[in-house]
Order: sequence, then structure tokens, then C-alpha cells
Amino acid sequence: MKFAIIKERKNPPDRRVVFSPSKLADAKAKYPEATFKVESSDIRVFLDEAYASKGFEVTDDVSDCDVMIGVKEVPIDALIPNKKYFFFSHTIKKQPYNRKLLKAILEKNIELYDHETIVNEKGFRLIGFGRYAGIVGAYNGFRAWGLKYNSWELPKAGPLPNQAALIDELNKIDMPTIKILLTGSGKVARGSQEMLDAMNIKSVSVEDYLNKNYEEPVYCKIDVLDYNKRLDGTQVTDVFDFFNHPEKYESNFMRFAKVTDYYIAGHFYGDGAPYLYTRADVKSKDFNIKVVADVSCDVDGPVATTLRASTIADPIYGYDPETESEVDYKTKNAITVMAVDNLPCELPQDASEGFGEMFLQHVIPAFFNNDANGILERAKITENGELTERFSYLRDYVDGLE
Repeated sequence: MKFAIIKERKNPPDRRVVFSPSKLADAKAKYPEATFKVESSDIRVFLDEAYASKGFEVTDDVSDCDVMIGVKEVPIDALIPNKKYFFFSHTIKKQPYNRKLLKAILEKNIELYDHETIVNEKGFRLIGFGRYAGIVGAYNGFRAWGLKYNSWELPKAGPLPNQAALIDELNKIDMPTIKILLTGSGKVARGSQEMLDAMNIKSVSVEDYLNKNYEEPVYCKIDVLDYNKRLDGTQVTDVFDFFNHPEKYESNFMRFAKVTDYYIAGHFYGDGAPYLYTRADVKSKDFNIKVVADVSCDVDGPVATTLRASTIADPIYGYDPETESEVDYKTKNAITVMAVDNLPCELPQDASEGFGEMFLQHVIPAFFNNDANGILERAKITENGELTERFSYLRDYVDGLE
């Protein structure tokens, strides 16, 4: 079996890679019967020479390989027919802008495996960049605060080498006495929590956060049952009651918005769930949030202040509660919003190392154990020029009927 680490060709350039040189060496050591080739790249965070020094062939031609492993969408004209491809295709939610890509993949008889579809038997994702989105998102939120209030000037995350460097910068600032709210329980929220803990910001309970005043910055991490309540008043402790019956709940987020200064949105939002806060909520005199780092970045959705995704080049904008429109973030009553939707790109070295570790643990073994755990079978979107049964719901999308 021949594997190729392919060059990223999408614009804007993405410096991440699925396997760093050291992780690829680990893969080769574990599976000596496999061949790993690296397609030459001038944008990758790890230089071609770093792979060559580990004994890997670096070349402009990887067409003799069986499995192509990348991060972002591969341009249609760069797809090699009759191969297996791994990348984030952004097609499984019927994204209009990639319909032609999926159509081309079928026409070229490519087996597509999307990183998002690599799940365990219960449907939980096994690999992703979520932790790194949370790390950079929390950092960018503090950077936005400093710019809004002229209290500090943190450098952009992108030029800094790793998470440790981000933490070093955060620990140089003089933090005001603010309350920080973090929503979520997955990899994104845990990444943000790592940053808060590294800054030695005190973690407090929901009850204390809502009712106590502090003389130091504090944060509170909450999950769905903290910021939603049953319409019938029933007290529940099982989160699956919410996941299975979101229509029976309403948001209880405003009790947190009253006392929060900086909000980090690191939750997953499911269809049918109540919005955390609406545009009407933001108009309330009780809405106290001044800076929002929306790592989840569901545009015009559950976090009403997120009007659009922002960019790494221009990550911050303002939300005017009265006009419900975008304004300069320094405008007097504006809520400052950071809603970059590709945050892990700003931490390419760490993100690549972590992603490769997960890919080696969960995916590569499936090629050598006859897919004993069903990883490849569940993840496979296309085969023999057709959609697999699991993804047959994409047929009308491919045909252009959606």
C-alpha cells in the first residue's frame, strides 16, 4: 500500500498537513510494509527537507500512490482518477459551493473519505482540529479585548510558532477583573479551557459565577443543560434528553449574559435546538457581554452577534445591538466579535502534529487489519463511481436538485 502526503492547493494557502515528519516516521516504524511519499510543497509548515531527512521520498509526482492524504479540498483539475482520497470535502451538508467537486469525484471513480466522516460505531468523530480552534479562538478573543479597550496589544497568533508561545504572550498581559463564560464540552471547549487554565484564571461553579462578585478574573465552563431548560419545568440531568428532544427546551442563557464580560462559544449546535441568545436578547439592558469569541461560528444562528465569518487577515468586527448590523468594533456600544472559521490554520505546527497522531491511531491501522473496526466502511462517501449507501442522501445534491 502506497500513501501520499499531498500538497495543499486551495487558496488562501493552508500550511497544515496531516502528518508532520516525526509522525510520518512513527507511521513508517509501525507499518514497515507501507510506502509513504511526500508531494513537494512550498507552503507546508514543515519543509520538504524535514521529510527527506527522515528518509522519505519527496517528489512532484505521487501518481503511483494508492491513497492520497490531504487537509483541504483538492481542486478538480488536480484530482487523480481511480485513487482513494482523504480530505475535508465540505460536501456532506450539501454545501452548494462544492457540488461540482463531489460530482467530479464520482466521475473520476475516486473513493472519497472525509475527515469529518471518520467516526466510531456510535457516530462520534475520531479526528479533527477542534482542540486547536479552541486554543486559537480563546487567544484571539483576548487579543480582541485588548484592541477594543486599548489595554494591550497581543501579536496575531499566526506568526507565533506554537501553543506555548501563545500562552507566553497571554501571561504578559494585566488581566482586568472580568467574568469569562465558555460553552461546550467537546474538543473545542477543552482547547479554550487549556488556555484559561494556563493563564491561571480561576474556574468557578455555575452557582458562584451567577451570584458572586470577585476581585480577580474568573471563568465558568457550561454545557447544554446549564443554558437550556425544559419548557415544562422538569429538572433533568441526562443530556441525551436534550439531544433527543430539543424542541422541548428553551434557552436559559440570559442569566449568564447578565454577568458575563467575555464569552467564548465552543459548543456544538444541533438542528432544532434553541438559540443561545437572539438579536432581541442583545437589545436587553441585562445583556452585559462585551466581547464574543465565536469559535463555533454558526453564522446568523444561535449566537446572534455572529453576522458573518471573519478572516485571519481581518478577524474582528463590531455588532450594533440597536441596528442589528455590523459596525466598527470600537464603536461605543458595539459588541466586539471574533468569528474566524478556520482558526487551526493559525497554529499549523501544533495542529498538524496532533492531527497526525489521531490519524495514525484510528485510520492507518484500518488498512492493515482488514478494517476490523469499520472505520473505513463508515467514512467512505463514494465507491465505484457511486455514492455509498450511508451517503445516498447526497444524490439530489450531486444531481443539482438541491
